[in-house]
Amino acid sequence: MAENGQIHAIGRRKEAVCRIYLRPGSGKWDINGRTLGDYFPRAALVSAIQQPFTATDTLGRFDVRANVIGGGQTGQAGALRLAVARALVSLDEAYRRKLRDLGLLTRDARAVERKKPGRPKARKRFQFSKR
Repeated sequence: MAENGQIHAIGRRKEAVCRIYLRPGSGKWDINGRTLGDYFPRAALVSAIQQPFTATDTLGRFDVRANVIGGGQTGQAGALRLAVARALVSLDEAYRRKLRDLGLLTRDARAVERKKPGRPKARKRFQFSKR
């Protein structure tokens, strides 16, 4: 996992996939060539992404370079959070217990339900008319 001093991990959520490279540094974020605040303007998403770092008291100790593709903002944030948690565990196995207790190592398997035939959406039905 640790080639040339950096840790590689992958996270997924909905249709989003995130490849992350973690290396010791000053806490710089590079997500698709942009900073964390530029790429994710919502503060709630930023705090969710940084949750693995705050849980393990490592915020600002690593530089993060991430490549995120697919999905929307929420899916990409979830994929990035999972990738960060996995990278921290591969860095130090002692973090696994804390991250597992907070549910940060579990992949969120929820996805969009497919549309069914004879219906306008997955579960919605056309209006019923008795007469």
